Amino acid sequence: MTSSPSLRKLGTSDLEVFPLSLGGNVFGWTADEATSFEVLDAYVAAGGNFIDTADVYSAWVDGNRGGESETVIGKWLASRGRRDDVVIATKGSQHPEFQGLSAANIKAAADASLKRLGTDHIDLYYTHYDKPEVPVEEIIGALDELVKAGKVRHIAASNISAQRLQDSLDLSDREGLARYVALQPHYNLVSRDTYEGELQDVAARGGLGAVPYYALASGFLTGKYRPGVTVDSARAAGAGKHLETERGQRVLTALDEIAQTHDAEIATVALAWLAAQPTVTAPIASARNTEQLPALLAVADVELTQPELDRLTAASQ
Repeated sequence: MTSSPSLRKLGTSDLEVFPLSLGGNVFGWTADEATSFEVLDAYVAAGGNFIDTADVYSAWVDGNRGGESETVIGKWLASRGRRDDVVIATKGSQHPEFQGLSAANIKAAADASLKRLGTDHIDLYYTHYDKPEVPVEEIIGALDELVKAGKVRHIAASNISAQRLQDSLDLSDREGLARYVALQPHYNLVSRDTYEGELQDVAARGGLGAVPYYALASGFLTGKYRPGVTVDSARAAGAGKHLETERGQRVLTALDEIAQTHDAEIATVALAWLAAQPTVTAPIASARNTEQLPALLAVADVELTQPELDRLTAASQ
């Protein structure tokens, strides 16, 4: 993998990733296979190399079984011959056939993901949702076996408490086992308490790179949701609720003005704020079509001034 000035080191790993991780949740859902291929092609052509998916995407759609996104990405990898040019991140524990984080399930879920992706290794493998009833010794032990077998290069966690994350890191350090290098938290300008504080502190102390999901608050931080405007989107209800809050309106006002200063899209500025936060390596955002992609990719080129970052931080309090 050739290095580029825009790539960032992910935590303590040897992975170098583009500052925008392309969300694969839409592949096989709101983006069909042909459109997904177009989005992936355009992302990689622009220098992108960090593709995020999960084994459960998109089991919530009628007629789907889960694994649709991985299957689309696997077909794209096979047809383009670009496996060594991209960092593939996926997650386990939520697939309808592979629920939970028992050691046996972790291994079975990873094998199923490998098969759908058509690859012999996953670059970054997340526990999608922590299961507090399963001892961290069992989880880390199973993940360590996947790393030793060469099926997984690096491990990571998502949707985990600060205490469980710290316990996992302590175990890895104590026993010399595979260690989490990244964390995928829910984090954006209108959802800061989902990461800031204790969880972010553990990540910082442990040298983890944060890869936030819902980076654009289900589309609210693109600026397309305004009073009196109807948006045709599968996520409109979730995004629209931020309009009803004073914070949501303050954030939109600040984003509008800063975006104008930079001649940039509102989404780009929201992502640039996130990418500049402590521990954050690359926010995740998805594109249903190639038209939505430029505003996301531009995060690599837009650098906000400290006063602009401070203004957004204050508006989002």
